[in-house]
Amino acid sequence: MKKTISVFVLFIIAYTSVHAKNLPVKIILSGTVKDEKTNTPLQGASIYIPDLKLGVVTDSTGKFIITNLPTGTFLIEIKYEGYKTITQTIVLKNLNETQNFSLQQSVTEVNEVVVTGTSKATQIKRNPVPIISINHDYLVTNISTNAIDAIAKVPGVRAVTTGPNVSKPFIRGLGYNRILTLYDGIRQEGQQWGDEHGIEMDQYNINRVEVIKGPASLSYGSDALAGVVNLIPTQFAPEGKMLNNITLDYQSNNKMIGGSAFMSATKNGFEWLARVSHKQATNYQNKVDGRVFGTAFNETDANASIGLHRKWGYSHIDFVLFDDLQEIPDGSRDSATWKFTRRITEVDTVRQIVNDADLNSYRIETVHQHVQHYRVFSANNFIFNNGSRLLVNLGFQKSVRREFSHPEKPYQNVPGLYLQLNSYNYDIKYSLNDIDQWNITAGINGMYQTNNVTGGTEFIIPDYHQFDIGPFITAKKTFDKLDIAGGIRFDNRSFHNYALYTKPNAVSGFDMPVYGADTVGADNPFQNYSHTFSGFSGSIGATYNFSDKLSLKANISRGFRAPNISEISANGVHPGTNIYQIGNPDFKPEFSLQEDIGIVYSTKYAVIELNLFNNFINNYIYNQKLISVNGQDSVIVPGNSTFKFQSSRANLYGGELSIDLHPFKNIHFENSFSLVNAINKGQSGKAVADSEKYLPFIPPFHGMSELRLDWNIKNIKHGFVKLQVEYYSNQNRIYAAYGTETRTPGYTLMNASVGGSFVNKTGKTFCSLYLIANNIFDITYWDHLSRLKYFTAYPSDPREHGIYNMGRNIALKIDFPLNMNLKK
Repeated sequence: MKKTISVFVLFIIAYTSVHAKNLPVKIILSGTVKDEKTNTPLQGASIYIPDLKLGVVTDSTGKFIITNLPTGTFLIEIKYEGYKTITQTIVLKNLNETQNFSLQQSVTEVNEVVVTGTSKATQIKRNPVPIISINHDYLVTNISTNAIDAIAKVPGVRAVTTGPNVSKPFIRGLGYNRILTLYDGIRQEGQQWGDEHGIEMDQYNINRVEVIKGPASLSYGSDALAGVVNLIPTQFAPEGKMLNNITLDYQSNNKMIGGSAFMSATKNGFEWLARVSHKQATNYQNKVDGRVFGTAFNETDANASIGLHRKWGYSHIDFVLFDDLQEIPDGSRDSATWKFTRRITEVDTVRQIVNDADLNSYRIETVHQHVQHYRVFSANNFIFNNGSRLLVNLGFQKSVRREFSHPEKPYQNVPGLYLQLNSYNYDIKYSLNDIDQWNITAGINGMYQTNNVTGGTEFIIPDYHQFDIGPFITAKKTFDKLDIAGGIRFDNRSFHNYALYTKPNAVSGFDMPVYGADTVGADNPFQNYSHTFSGFSGSIGATYNFSDKLSLKANISRGFRAPNISEISANGVHPGTNIYQIGNPDFKPEFSLQEDIGIVYSTKYAVIELNLFNNFINNYIYNQKLISVNGQDSVIVPGNSTFKFQSSRANLYGGELSIDLHPFKNIHFENSFSLVNAINKGQSGKAVADSEKYLPFIPPFHGMSELRLDWNIKNIKHGFVKLQVEYYSNQNRIYAAYGTETRTPGYTLMNASVGGSFVNKTGKTFCSLYLIANNIFDITYWDHLSRLKYFTAYPSDPREHGIYNMGRNIALKIDFPLNMNLKK
C-alpha cells in the first residue's frame, strides 16, 4: 500500500512538472455591490471565493477589488445582512475582470455553499448528498458548553454526553467511530472509541459547521460510515483588514466563566491569525440532585495560523493546542443522606461525603482526566493555468489522555489510564480541468497511527498501530437544472495490536508492564493480533431544480467502517464509565447502504424541507450488558457492570422536516422535527427476541419550534428576541435485554433569548450582547443519550434515579470587535 502512495505522488509530481509552464497569470477582479431596488451601494458586503479561501469586503462606495487571482472557474459568494445571498460561477481568464452584483432584500436563505465531502465548493441545493450548514449566528445565539453541544439541537443531530463538557456527535442514531469529526477538513483523532472521550476542540474558535447526514466513506474512508461533522474555524481577515475580537461568556448553572481573544490580519496576500481561549466551571446542578459531583472542568486552548495567497493558489500552516482538566463522575452517594461521595482510599471501602464548599468550588478533584491535544497541519491548493488543481493536506496530531484514578498519596499524580496517540494524516486530490463540463477528481487519503498505553497502571486496550489508505475518484456534471454526482473508493486498513504482560509493582501494588523473562507467570490480558480490513464504498445521486423555488434530490451511498481498537481488543475497566469492557477479535467490517430523498420548497414567506432516509448495516457492532447464570449483573471487577461488544444486522430509517415561516419581514416562525427508528435484524437465520428488537441508544422523536422577532433601532443593529420550545417524546423503543438500556420519559423545555449589536454614530459595532436562558421552568429530565442516567449507586433503592440533566441555565455573552483597515 505504501508503494501505491509513492506511485500516486510521483505521478502528481511528474504531471505538475510537465505543466509548470502553465502556472496561472495574475488576475484582478473588481466590481460593486448594490441594492437591486434602490441602487444604493452596500458598504461591508462580503465577497468570498470558498475554493481559494479568499475574501474581501466592500468599501463605503460598495466597491471591491481582489488581486492575485488565478485563472479558472470558481464559485463566488456575495453576502450582506438582510439580503438574499448570491452564489454564482465566474470564469477568470482576463487580466482585469469586472463583475457587479445587485442584492435583493430577503428574510429567507437557501443558497448556502458547502465544502465538506466535495472536490469544489457547491451549493447545498445542487448537492445530492444530505448535508446542512450551521452558521455563526446560530452558534452564538444559543447556549452551549462545548463545540458538539452547540449543534445538538439541529434536526437529525444529537450528542451522547457525560456531563456538560463531554459530548460526542450522533447523526440519525449513529455515533462514536461511525461519525468522523473534522477540523477545517482535517480528520480529528483522539480516542473516539471511549464513551466519555469528548471532541478536543475550542468552541470559541468554531465559525460555522457543516454536517453530512449519511455515509461519507467515499471522501473520508473508514469512520465516516454514518456521517461527518466538519467544524470550520474562524478564517483569516479579508485582504487589507485587521480583525480583533474579545469574547466573554458566563453561565449561571455551573458558574462557567469563559473568554477568548482573537487577532488576524491580511496584507498583500500574506495572512496570519492567533487565538487564546479559556473556560472553567464548577459542578452543574438540577433541583433534584443539587450540584452533581465530578462534572467540573478547566480548559485552555490556543491556535495560530499563517498563510500565503498568490496567483498559484494558497498555502496555510496551522498550529492548535487543546488542554482540558475534566473531573470524572461516578454517581456514588451516601446511603443515609443521599449526598454525593468521593473516593479517598485505593481499596474504596469507605467514602467521604462531598461538602457544599467543594461542590461549588472551581478546584479540580484528585480523581480527574487531563486531556491534551496538539495539532499541526498544512493545507495547500495549487492551481494551474489549464484549470486543473492539486490539493495537498498533511497533518500530525498527538492526543495525550491521562485519567488519574488513585486518590491516595504518593500516587495521586500517577495516571491510571495513560494513552498517547500519534496520527499522521495525508490527503491528496487532483481535480482535472472540466472535460465536457464533467468535474473529475482523483485522490488518495488516509493515516498512519500509533497508540501507546503502557504509561499507566490500568490497561483497557493494548498498544497498536494501523495504516489506512484509500484511493478514490469522483465525478460531477451539471445539465442545466439537473446535477449528477458520484464516485467509488477502495479502503484498506492494516491493523496490529501487541501482546501485553503485567505484574503488580513490588512497591505500589499497581499493575505494570513486564517484558522478556519477567513475563513468566505474569497476567496476559492482550495477545498479539494482526488483521487487514478492506472494502469498497461509493455514492451516486442527483438533484433537480424545477425552479428557484422547488428542488428535489436523491442519493444512494455505501459506507465502510473497520472495527476500532476497543471493539476488537478491549479487556478491562475503563475509568469514568463504571464498565468492564470486553472486545471481540472476530468482528468483520461494517458496511452500510443508505438511500436518501429530499425536497425543498422556498418562497419569500416560507421554506419547507423534507428529508427521508433508509439505512441498512451489515455487521453492526453494539455494546451489550452481560448477565450471570443467576440472572444478576455479571461482575468481574466490583463496582463495574460487564459489557461485551456484539454484532448484528441493523436497519435505521426516518427523516427530518423543517417548516420555516416568515409572514412578515422581521418575524420568523421556525419548526423542525426529526425521527429515527432503529431495528435489530439479528444474525442471519436467527430469531430476535422482543427485548432485543431495537438498537440501543437511539434518540427519541425530537421537535423544536422557535418564534423570533428581529429589530433595529437607532443605536442597536441585528437585534432579536426569541422563544424556543423543545419537545422530546418518550423513548420506549429500547434494547431492554439484560438491562442494557432503560426507557426514558419525554419532556418539554422552554428557552428564550434576546440580543443585538450596539453601534456608534458612524454605524460601527463596538459591542454585541446576548442574554440566553435554557430550561426556563427548571424541568427535571433525562436526555436519553446522557450516560449519567445510568450512574446509580444503589440500583435496588427506590430513591435511586440516576443523575438528571442540567437545570435552568442563564448565559450572558459579550463580544467586543475592533476592526481596522491596514495602510497600503
